[in-house]
Amino acid sequence: MNMMTLWHITGWGFAALALAALLVGFSKTAVSGANTVSLAVFAAVLPARASTGVLLPLLIAGDVLAVLTYRRHAHWPTLWRLFPAVAAGVVLGTLFLVWADDGVVRTSIGAILLLMAGITVWRRRTAAAPDEPDAVATRAGRLKARSYGVLGGFTTMVANAGGPVMSLYLLSAGFRKLGFLGTSAFFFLIVNLAKVPFSAGLGLIDGRSLLLDLALVAFVVPGALLGKWAVHRIDQRLFEQLVIAATVVGGLQLVLR
Repeated sequence: MNMMTLWHITGWGFAALALAALLVGFSKTAVSGANTVSLAVFAAVLPARASTGVLLPLLIAGDVLAVLTYRRHAHWPTLWRLFPAVAAGVVLGTLFLVWADDGVVRTSIGAILLLMAGITVWRRRTAAAPDEPDAVATRAGRLKARSYGVLGGFTTMVANAGGPVMSLYLLSAGFRKLGFLGTSAFFFLIVNLAKVPFSAGLGLIDGRSLLLDLALVAFVVPGALLGKWAVHRIDQRLFEQLVIAATVVGGLQLVLR
């Protein structure tokens, strides 16, 4: 029995998954948050819960490529402030997955993404000037980091949708393009690796899912190379607009599907 028969995937379905895998690579090295589109494609072609287990190893492959590309630009003080809250969010997301069905998962994540996008747009329009990354050491900054961290951990565990939440946090904290990409690259590599035991324990990662990953991972690499080429041709304002737009599109897809 071959891989496509095992998953009951048509030729068009596999082509859609391959394009989504390419977009995973592109999102990791260019427009973080764009992989919400990939999330929606995987959930449309595969069973929604199972799709998260297939997508996770592909995201890790993209994270490795992003770290190799932007490792010198990471802001580690921000990462250390985020990790405890993210860990709590991952645990909450695991508990949520124990009882939530596919419809509840999609609607919940989509609603969170749309809410966070709205808050980010409002904050950026009303703020006199963006904060510098070091400014998140203030009390208000720590509270914001914890709030986004819990939401990011929850959404990344439930539906691999933590990218938009953390993208919005990094934008609101005043990160420029390369600092944004370097910090998010290390963040998601560490978080996604930490999610593997939870996903395996829930039965989301198994031999079937890894077989499909083996067929799709080759498409992540050209996507990452395309993103590396494109990121230097996107100015800061357009970069921020694309991140927010990708978040809104992904949220709407999840809510309306």
